[in-house]
Amino acid sequence: MVTRSSTACQSDGWKRELARAHRDARTLLRTLGLSARDIPDLDPEAQEFGLLVPQAFVDLMRPGDPQDPLLRQVLPLRAEHQQAQGFSLDPVCDSDAELSPGLLQKYPGRALLVVNGACAAHCRYCFRRHFSYRALGPAEPRLARAIDRLSLAPSVQEIVLSGGDPLMLDDAQLAELIDRLAAIPHLRRLRIHTRLPIMLPSRVTEALVRMLTEGRLPAILVIHANHPSELGGPAEQALRKLAAHGVRLLNQSVLLRGVNDSVATLQQLSERLFECEALPYYLHQLDRVQGAAHFQVSDKIATILVDQLRARVSGYLAPELVREIPGEQSKARIA
Repeated sequence: MVTRSSTACQSDGWKRELARAHRDARTLLRTLGLSARDIPDLDPEAQEFGLLVPQAFVDLMRPGDPQDPLLRQVLPLRAEHQQAQGFSLDPVCDSDAELSPGLLQKYPGRALLVVNGACAAHCRYCFRRHFSYRALGPAEPRLARAIDRLSLAPSVQEIVLSGGDPLMLDDAQLAELIDRLAAIPHLRRLRIHTRLPIMLPSRVTEALVRMLTEGRLPAILVIHANHPSELGGPAEQALRKLAAHGVRLLNQSVLLRGVNDSVATLQQLSERLFECEALPYYLHQLDRVQGAAHFQVSDKIATILVDQLRARVSGYLAPELVREIPGEQSKARIA
């Protein structure tokens, strides 16, 4: 069991840092020595999915570069309002896979729990950018119902925490949730999908590390880095801290036009991940969510890139190129 003493002295520094995150596009550009004139397609008044990015991530961007690949991932553009054929509000059909509100099972042996709707940043290509978190209802009764439902599903051996971002819960909330999941005897593994060690490395507190290593369920942290520049000093330190205490680290990236659609960038990313104790896991083709068509890379180009990458790196540094296809029993391998 994860003891409450492990969360009693948690640091709230990451919360204060998050409270100071950038929410205004023009202010962000000024911080980088840019203006709206440098980015003609800027959408400074984006409302439904506004700008949100912590200063820690901004610190890794190149000042004066309107094409910076990290900036491109978070800056709202008018291109997001264009309708594109084949793009939808729910491209992976989450709504068709619900066992209970926020508890999804798409694949045998594992289930996914949408813990919350909050993130440290709003990634413009997010496949849940239109997800109705509010429709899930209040968190406590919803999570209790999901845990009850899991306890009646003995075929589920692995629980995946997703969101939003599960690490947006504070240490006490997360510890309680993990304890409740660990009490389900047929669960054997805990997987957490998170961007916070990259976007907000200060979230990796000593209390969090203990929580992930002292419980019954072995923890796998699946991080999300798309570009080698994201793995700066603070992120590397956070990942090394987790790995040093036995947390297994995997990375899944999304192939994004203008961000990482070159073999040199993908190679640098894989090598940096390995230096940070994380293994490249999946390279996802873009989930075709409405508002993200300008990031799309064709399957033909994606396959060429992965073939070139495999010729340059060891096999364990070459992620599998996949796409999620609703109704399939696993991720569909492209290359």
